[in-house]
Amino acid sequence: MTPEMWITLAILVAAIVLFITEKLRVDVVALGVVISLMLTGVLSTGEALAGFSNSAVLTIASLFIVGGAVLQTGLAAMIADRIIKVAGTNETRLIITTQAAAAMMSGFMSDTGVVAVMLPAIISLANRVKVSVSRLLIPLAYGSLIGGATTLIGTPPNIIVADLLRDEGLEPFAFFSYTPLGLVIAISGVLFMLVIGRRLLPDRSKDRGKPQLITPHELVEIYKLPDGLFRLRVRSKSNLAGKTLEEARLRSDFQVNILEIRRTKQPRNTNRPRVTGSLLPLNGYQNIHPTLDAVFEVDDILIAAGTTDDISRAAAEWNLGVQPASSDDRDMLITHEVGIAEVIIRPRSTLVGKTLTDAAFSATYHLTVLDIQRPGYEERLDTDSTELRTGDILLVQGKWADIFALKSRQRRDFIVMGETEALTVAVNRPKAPIALAIMVGMLFLMITGWVSVTGASMLASLAMILTGCLSMDDAYNAIDWKSIVLIAGMLPMSTALEKVGLVEMVANGFTGILGDMGPMAILAALFVLTSIFTQVLSNTATAVLIAPIAFATATSMGVQPHAFLMGVAVAASMAFASPVASPVNALVMGAGHYRFSDYAKVGIPMIFIALVITLLILPLLWPFYA
Repeated sequence: MTPEMWITLAILVAAIVLFITEKLRVDVVALGVVISLMLTGVLSTGEALAGFSNSAVLTIASLFIVGGAVLQTGLAAMIADRIIKVAGTNETRLIITTQAAAAMMSGFMSDTGVVAVMLPAIISLANRVKVSVSRLLIPLAYGSLIGGATTLIGTPPNIIVADLLRDEGLEPFAFFSYTPLGLVIAISGVLFMLVIGRRLLPDRSKDRGKPQLITPHELVEIYKLPDGLFRLRVRSKSNLAGKTLEEARLRSDFQVNILEIRRTKQPRNTNRPRVTGSLLPLNGYQNIHPTLDAVFEVDDILIAAGTTDDISRAAAEWNLGVQPASSDDRDMLITHEVGIAEVIIRPRSTLVGKTLTDAAFSATYHLTVLDIQRPGYEERLDTDSTELRTGDILLVQGKWADIFALKSRQRRDFIVMGETEALTVAVNRPKAPIALAIMVGMLFLMITGWVSVTGASMLASLAMILTGCLSMDDAYNAIDWKSIVLIAGMLPMSTALEKVGLVEMVANGFTGILGDMGPMAILAALFVLTSIFTQVLSNTATAVLIAPIAFATATSMGVQPHAFLMGVAVAASMAFASPVASPVNALVMGAGHYRFSDYAKVGIPMIFIALVITLLILPLLWPFYA
């Protein structure tokens, strides 16, 4: 091996180790790969940065925007609701309908988006018909993964292998090229779940911590907020007057959260009678949601949450009047404008390992965290000094629009467990028909081939913005930049592997070991290798690394590469065997109260079934020899 080979291999191995251990974010690792290849001279600057202008990257970014509009307008939720209505109350029917519906939707939008939209509805339905959610959420996740293998835009690996064919001067896969094989695998997956899989699904209905769609009012009772609510009045001689909420440091110094500021609508004057002793009246006051730059004024009534001792210390420090809260105060915590919800920290969230202070949570998300709960921990966790972990549950309070933003724009970091009428207010529902028309138009252009996939997706994303289905800021937020940087950063690794000769060496190794057994054995080996890699790496990174090997192997054997490449793309979607194999698996893990073994028990047989179907059908659809 040449020195360039060793350098490239070292960079690749380091990247894979970092991907698996998650010591660094995947996008940071991808950028490190680009810089390393450039600084070591393996690739020129132009070659190292070429991934950021790759058509696959632009296509996927545009599809994120289209998917964001579908979510933002409520179109996805409408479709999901209509599908779920046919499920009925029978558990078996619910399992099959859930998996089939997820597969159907994920052929046209991201699998993560499908699960994020359907998850609250499935949990609500399960609670209503008294079925354990653990019986439904793995079928939901697996259905979304299978559905991604049915169309060109269903998942990034499909686009990546199609672009590889185009770059090599061959006929790329069309929109429905994946459909025959993907549809058979999807139907087989549903039948497997009907006959065998449902018997392997856990029933955690008796487990503690079973997730439910709890209403905001129920959260108030569960967290005993009435017991921890007080009214604080800013007295005329209080040093708090004139200070901002940030300057007061009530949360960091006293563990006191200010949930609402009530201020008189009339100008203050010295002749106005002051109310003492009894609860201060609500009439004549305006409610102000506290922000860090909110300035306190004399006679402000602060609705505060905290223990009696903490409230007393804060009141003594700042010379505040203290009174118990009333039922009206509790009711004012949940209105059409503000409310509370439980939020779960997702795997690979940017907040993992940080405290709320480190993350500047209040300033960034404009929400107040009232409590942190961690499975298995009974003691109360400090809301400022606790380092967040995957699965931690935050009780947040603030405007519904800001809570909804966690659900729609920050879904890579959070799972919002509450599903209320108020959360849907921010959805731009009147634009749903326009979003549907644009999406149908995009699919028409892709299917007919009148416009390239990249052109059609970019045109659709622009149309979504120009018609107001989502704003430009929402469009930026809809893009999963971590995934975009990951793809753009790993594509140069593919180029480097080819340039230094490692792809050819591995391909020759495949051919030398399995070549005598024929292309069918090579196809099986590529499928198994890809499916193993995709359990620990993202499906995108896996496709980027293995697709060139598949193409080079086909070339060295003198066979058509289409079957090998489609086999790699399909195998990359078979991320069933572990909760970390795919974001959708991680998304349902906490809600379904799953264990690692639950995924392997159901997922490994499904991977084997997909392998058998691929070996039987793929050579018929895409013969090895022209």
